[in-house]
Amino acid sequence: MKFSIITLGCKVNQYESQIMRETMLAEGFEHEPQYRNADIVIVNSCTVTSVSDSKAFKLMRRIKRENPDCITVLTGCMPQAFPDELENLMSADIITGNKRRGDLVPLINEYINERKRLVRINPHEDGAGFESMSISGFNERTRAFVKIEDGCNRFCSYCIIPYARGRVRSKSLSDIEAELKALANSGYREAVLVGINLSAYGNDIGGINIADAVEVACSVSGIERVRLGSLEPERMDAETIRRLSVQPKLCPQFHLSLQSGCDQTLKRMNRHYSSEEYMTIVDNLRKHFDNCSITTDVMVGFPGETEEEFSRSLEFVKRVGFARVHTFAYSRRPGTAADRAENQVDKRDKDKRSKIMIEKTEKLRHSFLKAQLGRVEPVLFEARRQDGLFEGYTKNYTQVYVKTDEDISNRLLDVRLNEVMGQGCRGDIV
Repeated sequence: MKFSIITLGCKVNQYESQIMRETMLAEGFEHEPQYRNADIVIVNSCTVTSVSDSKAFKLMRRIKRENPDCITVLTGCMPQAFPDELENLMSADIITGNKRRGDLVPLINEYINERKRLVRINPHEDGAGFESMSISGFNERTRAFVKIEDGCNRFCSYCIIPYARGRVRSKSLSDIEAELKALANSGYREAVLVGINLSAYGNDIGGINIADAVEVACSVSGIERVRLGSLEPERMDAETIRRLSVQPKLCPQFHLSLQSGCDQTLKRMNRHYSSEEYMTIVDNLRKHFDNCSITTDVMVGFPGETEEEFSRSLEFVKRVGFARVHTFAYSRRPGTAADRAENQVDKRDKDKRSKIMIEKTEKLRHSFLKAQLGRVEPVLFEARRQDGLFEGYTKNYTQVYVKTDEDISNRLLDVRLNEVMGQGCRGDIV
């Protein structure tokens, strides 16, 4: 039987979809890229916003409409967070959460034999360890995501993820090392360590933190670059940053989640840092890493955000001088404290603030790219674009395009960056 997997959401979901893909292949199923031609279609869902839920519902209905004979599986964060809301989702033949990935194939086989709709969602349990899982490859040819942490203990007032993912759980250092060795043997040269709250790695183990995981990753022969996925400011103290800085394989690119640059807004969000504490982390990173890029997420229109608070947030974003900012308007999430707040911001104000923030941060992006010009940087090349240029990334994740007739995929080459081109830089191989 042929199967197809559709992934919604974050890098952790992408990793877990790869786990499911390898599991299905090992059990004799055949992968089919086009879901319309598949016998089994698996949707790995996201629930970070109510829009994410709506997208998954619409997708499930479309799949069943376009491929009515296929077996449909809904898995991931949405059913885990809202199990009671999916009983009547008849477009899903099998509904399961994001625990016990090893149950996927038995559930599919049970449905094939019984032809009875299955809803099996295992609840998260306090004290549960990291679910054993590892991959041997990835869809990308040069870079592999490696999940080393799951869960979150923060309970930000706008976020449902702790309910979908449970408490912090960390992969052992020995398992990280073994997985990266397997990926290196498969030809991968870059690994991206990812998690739901990556900065909290080691909280549940005690005596270790994210620096220990990076040190192990950087020790693996064949892995030439190590990146970190999205980070929360927690535990990014001066000593951790110092330890990270002495690892030459670690890429100087840090996606440090901000959400707001206004302290009053941060407090209502239940974010456990101030703007000045955040700035101290940025200063420490720039002190220890040459030409590092700091990127972030910024939310506008959070309940209670006034024009003055928005202005403070905007000024702080400009003060940091981010290399890139992902701006998004607050979206109400049932089941969270922020959804119950009375002082919701009007959609027109959210749209206006989003537009202003995006315009200002695009200028920051252009300034960052201009600062890269004239530099000679090692670029790990990935693939040829439709326009014929080859595309790759520097260590600080600047996108680089070069003209060459040679196939340079999965090669590290020095490039002189000459001009800004779109969201990246065009250069020449030295």
